[in-house]
Amino acid sequence: MFIEQPPLLLRWIYPRALWRMDKNVKAVYLTFDDGPIPRITPWVLDVLDRYGIKATFFLVGDNVRKHPEEFQMILDRGHRVGNHTFNHFGGFKHLDCDYLGNTEKANELIKSNLFRPPHGWMSWGQYMALRNRYRIVMWDLVTRDYSKRLNGPQVLGKVKKYVRNGSIITFHDSLKSEANLKYALPKAIEWLLEQGYEFKVFD
Repeated sequence: MFIEQPPLLLRWIYPRALWRMDKNVKAVYLTFDDGPIPRITPWVLDVLDRYGIKATFFLVGDNVRKHPEEFQMILDRGHRVGNHTFNHFGGFKHLDCDYLGNTEKANELIKSNLFRPPHGWMSWGQYMALRNRYRIVMWDLVTRDYSKRLNGPQVLGKVKKYVRNGSIITFHDSLKSEANLKYALPKAIEWLLEQGYEFKVFD
């Protein structure tokens, strides 16, 4: 549960970040990290189109550079995009100046006011600098679709177990998530719709 649904103590570390939206509204915010990837992202977009759903994609700048057609597909289909650094930097592994520079390099391509730190963490200095330039979006439910220890039904089970009103749900449109994502995403969407959840994107 510590990973799938971060405890209140962890949420206090970044007090102005978005972890969960309005708990009084039966809605969820579907997000995807680490794209765009030609073999995965178009498939995700087709699934979302099938159900008439909009989502938010937190993009790695270097992937946008390498795959501009897939990036444009996301925009053309009406989805939100966010910054996930240029090289998927882990905050504690880099000096603040390097991390902030890498984020700005990504934003030259992505041009968004939304930011999500790779791995869900960054230094306090990085957070303090970025919170004044971006809406920092974390998550209320991470599906762990990237985990080799989980299979598709188990990833789907994470959604069913931990979702609640206002949940920001994180999947990954990445190669390492492919098998679990292709099983769990359509079934998760169908189940969430059956439960009466609305799908929203960030302002």
